[in-house]
Amino acid sequence: MKTTLGLPDAAPRRAQAAADDHGVTLRQFITEALDENCAALPPPGTSGRDADPPWMAGFGALAELREENRRIEALIEDEFEKLPAGEDA
Repeated sequence: MKTTLGLPDAAPRRAQAAADDHGVTLRQFITEALDENCAALPPPGTSGRDADPPWMAGFGALAELREENRRIEALIEDEFEKLPAGEDA
């Protein structure tokens, strides 16, 4: 399919330089860039607002430790309750 696009002057030059650096044709470079961009889009029928942005992945990375922390805190609490009254550590 042939398509005419109006692009900023620098964009085709940058694309050609990048294609040359990667040893591919400009056509192949642009095709792959379009495919990657389309694959990154949210599924049809969603606004994209439902999905977390990529930077958010790091914030939930340790969420599974929340339960482990609660378990450990409960063990510590149980051990401190076993100390005889009036005895300081």
